[in-house]
Amino acid sequence: MSQPRAKTLALPPADKAVVAAVLLLAAVGVVAVYSATAFLAATAAEGDTEQFLFQHLLRLGLAFGAAAVFSFLDYRRLARFSKLFLIAALGLLAAVQVAGVAAGGAVRWLEVGPVTFQPSDVAKVALLLHCAALLAKKQPYVEDFHRAFLPLAIWIAPTLLLIGVENLSTAAILLMAVAIMLFVGRVRVRHLAGTGVVFLALGALFLSTSPERAARLESYLGTSLFGNTDPEAVHDEQAEGYQASQARIAIALGGLTGVGPGKSVQRDFLPAPYNDFIFAIVAEEYGLLGATMLLLVFVYLLLRGYLRIARGAPDPLGLFLATGLTSAVVLYGFVNAAVASGLFPVTGLPMPFVSYGGTSLVATGAMVGMLLNISRHSQSE
Repeated sequence: MSQPRAKTLALPPADKAVVAAVLLLAAVGVVAVYSATAFLAATAAEGDTEQFLFQHLLRLGLAFGAAAVFSFLDYRRLARFSKLFLIAALGLLAAVQVAGVAAGGAVRWLEVGPVTFQPSDVAKVALLLHCAALLAKKQPYVEDFHRAFLPLAIWIAPTLLLIGVENLSTAAILLMAVAIMLFVGRVRVRHLAGTGVVFLALGALFLSTSPERAARLESYLGTSLFGNTDPEAVHDEQAEGYQASQARIAIALGGLTGVGPGKSVQRDFLPAPYNDFIFAIVAEEYGLLGATMLLLVFVYLLLRGYLRIARGAPDPLGLFLATGLTSAVVLYGFVNAAVASGLFPVTGLPMPFVSYGGTSLVATGAMVGMLLNISRHSQSE
């Protein structure tokens, strides 16, 4: 009993570069959220600007706590229970369809006593962990459709479908992260391509049955594709295009060096500037230079996660898990910035450690913690 404990204590420190990058993102987020919640505080908290800042700091503390705990939990031991974790997550996703709480026009939350959370955030962590465990186990015959790919698809498909019912953008990001992991795991490209085609078709089906989603896509493309939307609202920049146009105005006002910390004007016009459009606030207050520096932190995380942690992992499980975790975290950051810049349609995805968040922030902390645990073992073995 004493030997495993000694081995745990003897583990080297976690990857300091990843820790520094996450702390830098969180520091930028604290300042940006404090500025972006000024209008919200004036209208919903009687001018108490500190209320939302303290809430954000509390949630950041929970995220860092999750990161610290998972950085000491051996990822190989976690993988042994990955199926149970994913089954529990699927149960939570199913519960949303029965007893979910509506907010912002979508039913994505569950309420358990005083706690409200998004099961999709739990499910994405569980799916990445289980896919990595299955992929490592099936390496001897990973190119076989029936023995390897089909067992993976049996878990991936229902998870993404249950998430996509109410949160198509999260399902799409998770699909991309899983696909990158499977590609690294030597799954046949034609199997991945076939899966992509199937999910594109399902995505089109989800859009055709949801006027709100369809309208956002049509507003982005500037053309009518579906018969269940209002063409006038789609092309009216005061309707469906309002968020995107206000975000672009914020970025334009920022110019090269920005208007200065806390001096954002568009925070009074942008819906949820502290969350979905936090990148626009950063770009307005710190300019193109500040926004570029923020994106470079995510690029650094990508390179560090792929080239240092995943590449140096002591086993295939660590390689695949580090690849999936890194991909998911960085994709969220890039997509949030792309939406604010008008490159992607409005999705409602937060920027990791920068946006004001709840469950997503804690789940991201857990993912970074697992990544750090892999880095500990890559140094010690």
